[in-house]
Amino acid sequence: MSTPPATRGTILILTQVYVPDPAAVGQYLHDAAAELVRRGHRVVVYAANRGYDDPSQVFPRRETRDGVEIRRVPLSSFGKQSIPLRIVGGLLLMCQQILRGLFVSRLDRIIVSTSPPMCPIAALVISWLRRKPIIYWVMDVNPDQVIELGKVKDGSFPVRVMNWLNRRILSRAHRVVVLDRFMHDRIQKKRDVTAKTAIMPPWPHDDHMEMIEHDDNPWRAKHVDASTFVVMYSGNHGFSTPIKTALDAALLMQDDAGMEFLFVGGGVGKQLVDDTIAAERPTNIQSLPYQPFETLRYSLSAADVHLVSVGNEVVGIVHPCKIYGAMAVGRPILLLAPDPCHASDIVHDNRIGWHIPHGDVERARQVLGEIRSTPPEVLREMGHRAQETIRREYSKPYLCGRFCDEVERDS
Repeated sequence: MSTPPATRGTILILTQVYVPDPAAVGQYLHDAAAELVRRGHRVVVYAANRGYDDPSQVFPRRETRDGVEIRRVPLSSFGKQSIPLRIVGGLLLMCQQILRGLFVSRLDRIIVSTSPPMCPIAALVISWLRRKPIIYWVMDVNPDQVIELGKVKDGSFPVRVMNWLNRRILSRAHRVVVLDRFMHDRIQKKRDVTAKTAIMPPWPHDDHMEMIEHDDNPWRAKHVDASTFVVMYSGNHGFSTPIKTALDAALLMQDDAGMEFLFVGGGVGKQLVDDTIAAERPTNIQSLPYQPFETLRYSLSAADVHLVSVGNEVVGIVHPCKIYGAMAVGRPILLLAPDPCHASDIVHDNRIGWHIPHGDVERARQVLGEIRSTPPEVLREMGHRAQETIRREYSKPYLCGRFCDEVERDS
């Protein structure tokens, strides 16, 4: 399909991560960028030239994907292991984005998300100097996240600076997009932007995530026996998505030879899984790396039930994006989270899974036993309801279209 001519102005996207980096923010930004290109816009992206989770991965400095012009800048990503290095990388990225963004031709508007926190600063500077509107896509909330995770103290100087910057960009933004009602409430406490705020969750990449039956799934055949019941956690293992309760329960269930736990992905929290495997040598736990995007349908479909985690302290701060991919491939959800939260709303309202609290290992073991004994036809019904919920409320064409409508709004 040929790209329509760019009859409108240029939309500038500022981000650290972008495809083919597997980080979710970059995937969503590309979906929106490609749709905006199809609508006749020119879209230019400035991003880091190295992987977010794996900085040894180097991406092309310049390329075009689906009509989107991608420009990647050097010395802007040094990995996630050191906070000082992350800050240095973010600052260098910000400076380069400002210098380049000031000279983008026919600039019409700017899209920026919250990864890293320095990108919104670049958007503010460019917006002030070129008098162009910002669409602010809030995918997580800081400094709230680092406060709740114990990284900085509330009221400290960095926190006061971050909150000042938050108020500035919320005031400057032409439109603000948040992911759920809990995030909306938290943002309103920083600045009342109700009149220009839209609430919409991110979408599953359902064009890459149709359900694959176990018998037709080569990925599953490679990693587990045919009769194995698979509980899977897939994606970023972060401080805000703790899985220790489920991991401890899995250790107690090694006598159930028919159940296996697969932890797929990366992130700082993955070390707990790897350390547990090294120390305990469990027979029922596997650790696997991030899977290529084009094979995600196979890895996600390999599960019988998907584990989704939301930390007790981060409701309204981060959004449980993993739940949508699991639903898109027709799998029930085992939710490890507080209640209420956005994910528990979905699970309870649509009757697509089970809920357990953090810290209650014995309850987790009991629920896992119940799941294991659930008749296959009941699991299939729950999976079908999950898929129908995606089609009805969370499909990519619907939500990506809504987001692009917000980008194009002039009032």
